[in-house]
Amino acid sequence: MSSDTMDRRAAADDGLPPALSSMWRLCRLGYSYEPKMVLLVVLLTLVVGIPDALFALWLQLLGNAMTAQDTTTIWIVLGLMAVSATLTWLLTVVNARLTRRFRDRVTVALETHVATLQASVSGLEHQERSDYLDRLDVLRTQIFVLDHMYASVLNTLGWLVRLTITLALLASIHPALLLLAVFAVPTVVSSARRPAVERRVEERCAPHGRLAEHYFRLATGPEAGKEVRVIGLAPELAARRRQEWQRWFFPIARARWMTAAALSGAWAVFALAYVGAVVFVAAGLRAPVGSVLLILAAGAQLSAYVGATIGEIGFLRGIWMDGARRLAWLEDYARSFTATADLEVPSRLTRGIEVSRVSFSYPGTERLALNDVTLHLPPGSVVAIVGETVPGSQRWSSY
Repeated sequence: MSSDTMDRRAAADDGLPPALSSMWRLCRLGYSYEPKMVLLVVLLTLVVGIPDALFALWLQLLGNAMTAQDTTTIWIVLGLMAVSATLTWLLTVVNARLTRRFRDRVTVALETHVATLQASVSGLEHQERSDYLDRLDVLRTQIFVLDHMYASVLNTLGWLVRLTITLALLASIHPALLLLAVFAVPTVVSSARRPAVERRVEERCAPHGRLAEHYFRLATGPEAGKEVRVIGLAPELAARRRQEWQRWFFPIARARWMTAAALSGAWAVFALAYVGAVVFVAAGLRAPVGSVLLILAAGAQLSAYVGATIGEIGFLRGIWMDGARRLAWLEDYARSFTATADLEVPSRLTRGIEVSRVSFSYPGTERLALNDVTLHLPPGSVVAIVGETVPGSQRWSSY
């Protein structure tokens, strides 16, 4: 099964758009706001990893020069090491500052974009339905996931450049050493699949988390403090809050422990392959000192680069990419209202608003909250809907 097929199947399961297309839409959105800075940041991200990845090559040349007692080459290689270290530091600092500036600028635009989308929807369904609340909770409370996705994508590109150079250096010793990349596949698979599982568990448990937060604010906030003390509801609220918190936390903790076990097993496979590669070069090929130093340095770098890449993929797959999918869903949702609208919004109400024989029930419930309601609001009327309701394990705020 291809990755695109898996991506579309996962999207169909949770009702969100496909991950790759959502990321591409978010990248295009960022490019539309800061086109020049995006190109500069991408270029620096690709270049910054080159001097760092070449350190293993300099170490090989240094070992060969010391074996041959070539003083001139030794000094040249030491100079190249110094230049690589300086360039790595300088490019990293410049790239970090440019990336931070780009994210600061694009964050304001993204926050405005999300607020505009939610305000442009002509209905209240996305404010009331529990599944929509769960879906948009990240964009409401953790809008930073959108600009963090840019940083995660850029970091992933940088680590992939380092991995490519390191694998090329290993192949220069013997093509069989490229198999180290194969033994790194379990870590990639685990890091790509497990965060998505965790996100599904977190979304499934989100109602319990919101209800626990509601009980906490109800028991500790000043608004209901007097009633809570007079009626003596504090112990009951604390017990309910604890129960809902456990329903939220325990499934998430279980999923994270399973992720830790999967990653531990995958890294054990890679560690055994790395040890075998060192033995193969040193004892099997009886390679010179420079090649042994190269496999030691490049292998260690490969382990670090794979770990960093896996970490970025985990964050990207688990949180940052998830935010992009939710933004894409919100864009499609808001666009659907615009596409199906058959009348322009009137600039002035002359006859008011009339609701005729309307019934309403909360999602997931069969009991009608409103049944056969007919209402006429004349022009100039002021209607205020305040407060919040907590039916079952959900909470809705009305605006």
